[in-house]
Amino acid sequence: MTGLEAIILGIVEGLSEFLPISSTGHLILASTLMKITQTDFHKVFEVTIQLGAMLAVLYLYRKQLVTRSGLYLKLAVAFLPTGIFGFTLYKFVKSMFQPSVVSYMLIAGGIAFLVVEWYLRDHRPDVPNIEALTYKQAFLIGLVQSLSMVPGVSRSGATILGGLFVGMDRKNAAEFSFLLALPTMFAATSYDIYKNIAVFHKAEWDTIAIGFATSFIFGVISIKWLVKFISHHTFVPFGIYRIIAGVLFLLLVP
Repeated sequence: MTGLEAIILGIVEGLSEFLPISSTGHLILASTLMKITQTDFHKVFEVTIQLGAMLAVLYLYRKQLVTRSGLYLKLAVAFLPTGIFGFTLYKFVKSMFQPSVVSYMLIAGGIAFLVVEWYLRDHRPDVPNIEALTYKQAFLIGLVQSLSMVPGVSRSGATILGGLFVGMDRKNAAEFSFLLALPTMFAATSYDIYKNIAVFHKAEWDTIAIGFATSFIFGVISIKWLVKFISHHTFVPFGIYRIIAGVLFLLLVP
């Protein structure tokens, strides 16, 4: 993998990790379009640069993480379903990392966002902030997040939909999704690195560093933009984008 390819994939990861459009799916599709060989290192690279995006959450929400001491248990409860399913279904999930699966899940997720936004027209949020979220509601969001193990579903998309489903408004649902990324991405990345540590070579750490730094920078940009956008808009544009992208990828990617 070249340095330019690492930068492009870092940009894709950083921008798409927190938008409800599937970062894993877009990384798979971007790699396919650039005809990057799917070696063991490349697969681990895609997972490792997610740590850069995770660092963006820590950077932007560092004050909230210090002051909201009661938040940690809710995040742990929400992470539990994904942690269990991810550990037990690891090999099965990895077998689904195919462009066709990504395309179909992009379309399905897009339809889900359109349906949920249509439903929300007549329903006002009844969970005013993250502190008001119950442990049962946090667990339900975690159950929905576990669906994101299928590439193309989108972790952020699933958790945002879960948050909207239990009664959060768009901004709080998105911010809980950002925070839930911390234990989820750390666990997934650490486990993947542990399982594939043998594929790392000294010469490839520079490539990983480039992707990591790029992912962090564009992760910060993505989070700030999304919070501002959903303060005045719905998730309908993301639903439409997902459907169009999924159809295009089905037509263009073998």
